[in-house]
Amino acid sequence: MNTIQIDLQDIGKRFRKEWIFRHINFRFESGQHYAILGPNGSGKSTLLKILSGSLSPSAGQVSYQINQQSFTQETIFRQLSWAAPYIELIEEYSLQEILNFQQHFVPFRDQLTIPAIIDLVQLPGGRVHQQIRFYSSGMKQRVKLALTLLADTPIVLLDEPTTNLDEQAIQWYKELVARFGTNRLILVASNQPEEYDFCGEVFEVKAFKE
Repeated sequence: MNTIQIDLQDIGKRFRKEWIFRHINFRFESGQHYAILGPNGSGKSTLLKILSGSLSPSAGQVSYQINQQSFTQETIFRQLSWAAPYIELIEEYSLQEILNFQQHFVPFRDQLTIPAIIDLVQLPGGRVHQQIRFYSSGMKQRVKLALTLLADTPIVLLDEPTTNLDEQAIQWYKELVARFGTNRLILVASNQPEEYDFCGEVFEVKAFKE
């Protein structure tokens, strides 16, 4: 089991003169699933971007430690997978092609084969070799979640994970988390309880508004 710590030390982020949040001191730890909550515009997605290393804080420092090895914001991307509405797929690829592409950079969990993953995604027949740009929004979201949850990474970031999913697909998402979310640090940014009801810890972004 991976031992993970993400420490936020007096973190703040502002755009122009407005602070989105400020003075966050918090530790995210392995073996826990965290719901990052707050109203729209409170900074949930911004915080995930900072945690992913794709956005720098305006104040403070983020430090990462996995199995007693330290990582910087510039190197942590190899240790995490991330699904969000604003992260686009390579739409010229088919499902099989995008799985082959990802496998070159990040192995899949539990030695899953690509045929096994295709079965898990549960797309309608004939779609596997079709370009992703022809998929519905719900099918694209299934692909995003599969790429994220099935990647062999110790840290998983999920931003509004059930976007564009119907009730059946939401249940599929929950089953995927239950099967592949153990012994991982999972952070879910959401306002929808069905997206994070498996989380045992809650982080309220609005508590750090000025």
